[in-house]
Amino acid sequence: MTQAATSPDQKVIVVDFGAQYGQLIARRVRDLHVYSEIVPCDVSAEEMQAEKPSAIILSGGPASVYAEDAPSLDPEILSLGIPVLGFCYGQQAMAAALGGTVGHTDAGEYGPASIVRTGASELLAGTPDEQTVWMSHRDAVTAVPAGFTVTSSTAACPVASMENAEARLFATQFHPEVRHTECGSAMLENFLFKICGLKPTWTMGSIIEESVAAIRKQVGDKRVILGLSGGVDSSVVAALCARAIGRQLTCVFVNHGLLRKNEPEEVEEVFTRQFDVDFVHVHAEDRYAALLADVVEPEEKRRIIGSQFWKEFFTVAQDLDGVQFLAQGTIYPDIIESGARKTGGKASTIKSHHNLIPFPEGVHFDLIEPLDHFFKDEVRALGTALGLPDHIVHRQPFPGPGLAIRIIGTVTLEKLSILKDADAIVREELDAYNAAVFEETGERNSERSVWQYFAVLPDVKSVGVMGDERTYAYPIILRAVESSDAMTADWAKLPYEVLGRISSRIVAEVPGVNRVAYDITSKPPATIEWE
Repeated sequence: MTQAATSPDQKVIVVDFGAQYGQLIARRVRDLHVYSEIVPCDVSAEEMQAEKPSAIILSGGPASVYAEDAPSLDPEILSLGIPVLGFCYGQQAMAAALGGTVGHTDAGEYGPASIVRTGASELLAGTPDEQTVWMSHRDAVTAVPAGFTVTSSTAACPVASMENAEARLFATQFHPEVRHTECGSAMLENFLFKICGLKPTWTMGSIIEESVAAIRKQVGDKRVILGLSGGVDSSVVAALCARAIGRQLTCVFVNHGLLRKNEPEEVEEVFTRQFDVDFVHVHAEDRYAALLADVVEPEEKRRIIGSQFWKEFFTVAQDLDGVQFLAQGTIYPDIIESGARKTGGKASTIKSHHNLIPFPEGVHFDLIEPLDHFFKDEVRALGTALGLPDHIVHRQPFPGPGLAIRIIGTVTLEKLSILKDADAIVREELDAYNAAVFEETGERNSERSVWQYFAVLPDVKSVGVMGDERTYAYPIILRAVESSDAMTADWAKLPYEVLGRISSRIVAEVPGVNRVAYDITSKPPATIEWE
């Protein structure tokens, strides 16, 4: 296991058994201002003890504890004297490790269920005797281990929760981490603050202080180079490094010609005025255009764009003296989706990320990745705390390969021009929509806000009629989703008048387009991007 530079003395370790809610548990703990990390379920008691956690949470998981290949828990973890809280499969794993019994119930429970308190409980203290929780299971604990008491049950589940307060072991069959469990936050607060005695001290101020100190300690008097895209992640890293080491940092902006309309000019203006760092603008548009000619496969696009980025980047780096460190804006979803997940490396590769491609042969820099344990919304909050302006902090998420993977098929100058113009209209209209929602609700991430939105240009044409003449032109696909961290996303339920205005403007103002469609697919099963 690795420890993040921002890891404070108080730390909750989430043991991941492959639950769909595994990441959510860590998020809920962080929302309560306590630092949390995720580790794989095959962590040993010795490794766990070396991490010096303040508390341990066992996630749920899709397996049966009795399946031949079921993930198991090192039972010695339960004897370390560290408070442990298990959810769903985590409860079953705890019971099985301590001599309890897990079996099939007569009927599974999926979705809302009503639990009834059956005894005194430190975990459920202050919550109603009867309340709604979120269940998702077939197996369940049927006999608790010695020393445990049953603290709640449902009509179908005799052990909805159990605890051994003396051993500081607690577990629920339901999921307190999901919003559908009405008192889930209160249970987590009971565990973290009353049972474990932790304090809500993990704030953006403390994160900045710890990150700046860690960067200064790591860098010393050496120089740092950073590939600055103008996106949120690299901007926050630049701000952290600028605060920590000032002009020891050189920001290199590689312009591959695949950015959104007017974005290169905006990036240069912002980062030559906002930061007291060296800024190098590399114009590589023509080189990228030649390399991408006739390339269709999206992973090949990524490979070419990533490889050329390193070539352009390292050409600049070789001209700088004393550069020992490379700063990157790698965040947690990057690691998970690239199959390089820090919780055991078992995640399948969904897509590659340019900032995780290895160094070219013969080149090496020590890495500085201060955001690699943060989700996107946490990075944004960090940017605000660092004093970055809203138009940087709330800039739309944008893939490293840029518009090349929002153009399905070959990338041409004509297609780039069409997509840039269409995307500019999408962003202008939905920026205004989000601003109106924010003004009305006072919440930037309200249920009506749109988290990410952009245009996609597919590799097809369709018939249309414009000015009594037949056209044969491209459609534009509008993609707009609601999310907080890119791990899951739902399509945005935009008002019809907004969709209509976007469609009318694109068809009227963008030559080469005669149709607009709206992608109403969630993630999963789709990804947010099309390629």
